[in-house]
Amino acid sequence: MQKDVHSLLESSEFKSLVTKRAKISIMLTLLLFVSYYGFVLLVGYDKPFLAQKLNETTATTLGIPLAVSVILASWLLTVIYVVWANTIYDPEVKRLRAKLFGK
Repeated sequence: MQKDVHSLLESSEFKSLVTKRAKISIMLTLLLFVSYYGFVLLVGYDKPFLAQKLNETTATTLGIPLAVSVILASWLLTVIYVVWANTIYDPEVKRLRAKLFGK
């Protein structure tokens, strides 16, 4: 059993799966950080830009839809990861487990 686990951990399939998971996790995390910290930097350094009204008839400023878009972006990135994990990652893990345990 120990030898089987070691051979699985050294297999190219397992290493490829780990690499895929790391790539997607890093990419989605970076996208989230860029959107969040980009908004925070705008709040800190360019308040007049965020204070612009959307149009003359409303009191809503540009900052409100941008803040909402940051929240929606985080939800969207979460959905992307869940769909990826359910359709690609989990079936691969299941296949590798079956290969290891013979089920």
